[in-house]
Amino acid sequence: MQRFCYLILGFMSAILFTGTVLAESTDSLLGKKVENFSLKDFRGKTVQLSDTKDQKLVVIAFMGTECPLAKLYGGRLQKLSAAYSKQGVTFIAIMSNQQDSLTEIAAYARKHKITYSVLKDAGNRVADQIGAKRTPEIFVLDQDRKIRYHGRVDDQYGVGYIRDEPKREDLKQALTELLAGKPVSVASTEPVGCFIGRVREPDANSKVTYSNQIARIFQKHCVECHRAGEIAPFELTDYQEVAGWSETIAEVVRDQRMPPWHASPKHGTFANDRSLSKAEKELIYQWVEHGSPEGNPKNLPAPQTFVTGWKLPKKPDAVFYMNDKPFTVPAQAGKRGVKYKYFTVDPGFTEDKWLSGAEALPGNRAVVHHILVFARAPKGKRVRVFGEGDQFLVGYVPGSREVMLPKGMAKKVPAGSKLVFQMHYTPIGTEQLDRSKVGLVFTDKSKVTHQVVTAQVINEQFVRRKFSIPANDDHFKIEGTSPANDRNALLLGFMPHMHLRGKSFRYELRKTPDQPGEVLIDIPAFDFNWQTAYKIEKPIPLEVGDYIHCVAHFNNSDSNLSNPNPNEAVSWGDQTWNEMMIGYFNVAIPIENATVESEFKSVAFKLVRRRDKNSNGKLEQSEVPLRELPLFFKADQDKDAIVTVDELATMIEKSQAKKKE
Repeated sequence: MQRFCYLILGFMSAILFTGTVLAESTDSLLGKKVENFSLKDFRGKTVQLSDTKDQKLVVIAFMGTECPLAKLYGGRLQKLSAAYSKQGVTFIAIMSNQQDSLTEIAAYARKHKITYSVLKDAGNRVADQIGAKRTPEIFVLDQDRKIRYHGRVDDQYGVGYIRDEPKREDLKQALTELLAGKPVSVASTEPVGCFIGRVREPDANSKVTYSNQIARIFQKHCVECHRAGEIAPFELTDYQEVAGWSETIAEVVRDQRMPPWHASPKHGTFANDRSLSKAEKELIYQWVEHGSPEGNPKNLPAPQTFVTGWKLPKKPDAVFYMNDKPFTVPAQAGKRGVKYKYFTVDPGFTEDKWLSGAEALPGNRAVVHHILVFARAPKGKRVRVFGEGDQFLVGYVPGSREVMLPKGMAKKVPAGSKLVFQMHYTPIGTEQLDRSKVGLVFTDKSKVTHQVVTAQVINEQFVRRKFSIPANDDHFKIEGTSPANDRNALLLGFMPHMHLRGKSFRYELRKTPDQPGEVLIDIPAFDFNWQTAYKIEKPIPLEVGDYIHCVAHFNNSDSNLSNPNPNEAVSWGDQTWNEMMIGYFNVAIPIENATVESEFKSVAFKLVRRRDKNSNGKLEQSEVPLRELPLFFKADQDKDAIVTVDELATMIEKSQAKKKE
């Protein structure tokens, strides 16, 4: 899980990035002479293009204070400016968004330590004169102030992908060639980013207005993240702000990049479905086409209320930080990126705790890509249902964060458990500090009717690296089946997990391990940037003997633009350059059936799972190597040529007892 940078990676690759990144051979703007203009910077100083008459080249960068990509390139452009200033190159940043105030522009310049001119283009006059459409969008002018290069800064970012580092630094290459007196080898590329928030004339007769319809749509689908202090890069709670983003909003909705939802509507109904209806989309398109009219503010819906700092419906009962001191995230990722970091915390639980809710919060959103928090129970203190290992509690990833369980349901964290934080960091060019945390909401055991357990489906052979995803394969299939369910339960939701080669993911409910069953959820276009937890609207009953089967496909070819290296086979592993195939799912077990299993049964379960080729939750004689047959016959108490988990656990317990004697 690497290859990602800055504030909210999902917002950059799946929300705001637009256009293609292929170089164009023609560009109507190339060769155009840019006439003199006069703008004021955020301090009130007037700056003219003619002030640069002694400079060989002028780089004009149209930027914005909130567009994620413009934020990322602020510091990078400053470094380029410093590198080329002594060679007769001057940089100018122009802010043409109507929603960018002088105060916000000043804060942007300070944050990125920009020393060149940062100008406010009121009424987007200069953007119109030059022909700029997006942020960031670059224009390189020669000494005659004619456009010699137009487009992106580099190719690190595009629709649906983000690389650790660029393959081609277009702006840098153009400057180097022009200073050497050479023609620009690639003079035009497609700018990638947000639309400039131009001043537009609203249609006073429009029946669709922000106050009447649009604000309600955004409250329902968007404001949860697009509000002050939250994960989204800008707010959608104020008309002036929203109007400035209206064209970008229409584009990402039309391209089905926002709101982020990847499950096919053909299977399942989900309580947290963010997708817009066709009617809602049409209202947004019509509103933008009519100039984004405000309407009567008296018709606005009542503002929503949220718990400050948390998405939970109440403040957590306990908060635990990942470490006593902040972790230092390096400035650069390096060729392999920053490896996952693990932090173990002792919460000091002297009694069992029942969790009805949890939320993981990053300390520094600029560098935290994801957080996964697990409970590591003492030996013999876990419940086995479909899976094994540490108990997953909550995660912070784009598309999934807080967990509030239905009334009467809770996860059990046994006394003496440790909390394990898995941290994925993405460097942004400067050294950063992070101290992330998790908030837990407890409930009384007397109120718990069902114990919730997060289980998983994996392919044991893939995990043990018995095979890899072949190089240059664009549709490689990996399947996995859970052991047979051993008690009645309710299926609550899913969270599929893959890395950068992930292509699609499907869950099935099966009555036998090798026969197709009912499709529960299908994600035809998996997106690593949006690892959504899908909450089933009406829990699905699971019977004893049921199986959960998962089918995943991977694209390890060059058609997958996120792929670090299509010429390399990929094996199982935690890091981004490896791959995973995990079908997480939540089940709720009636409290009277959720008994704690012994350490011996847990060990037996793991041993059976490793040899259980047909995934029926039992060991048959044909599945056991010759050298292990004596143990097989010893464990087979009823001599039916099948060893169950219980039979194997009994044998292990007896063996341990004899050793102690």
